[in-house]
Amino acid sequence: MKRIAARLWKVLRGPLQWRVLWFTHATFMVGVTGVVRNEEGHVLLLKHRMWPADRPWGLPTGYAVKGEEFPQTIVREVREETGLDVEPGRLVRVVGGYKLRVEVAYEALHVGGSLKLDSFEILEAEWFSPDALPEGMQESHVQLINAASPA
Repeated sequence: MKRIAARLWKVLRGPLQWRVLWFTHATFMVGVTGVVRNEEGHVLLLKHRMWPADRPWGLPTGYAVKGEEFPQTIVREVREETGLDVEPGRLVRVVGGYKLRVEVAYEALHVGGSLKLDSFEILEAEWFSPDALPEGMQESHVQLINAASPA
């Protein structure tokens, strides 16, 4: 049976193989988070409108769109949510295990732009010392801040 499957697989080749793989494997969304620091080493945190009321503070985050490189997702998300410009840095973490989502986190450096919040998603944006983070933070984001090295 395995030999028949292997021969059939060779015959399918190209786009048809990809369609079979897509239908037979899990399809995931990719959430991308940025540990954004300024020149002083402070971390950009956002108070998210749609997050749980007891944990509204967290790092800039969003989902990658089709064809987008993950470091550019954080550039786009930070710009959309805050108006700030960032330069992506090293990969901090890749985590699976969620039902339909993979989480990717990058360091990023604030390089410009003017603060202009997307008030639909973001209530506040502030720079915090990594040693003085606000109450109501996502624990996973505290771990990312600790895992990322200062800029």
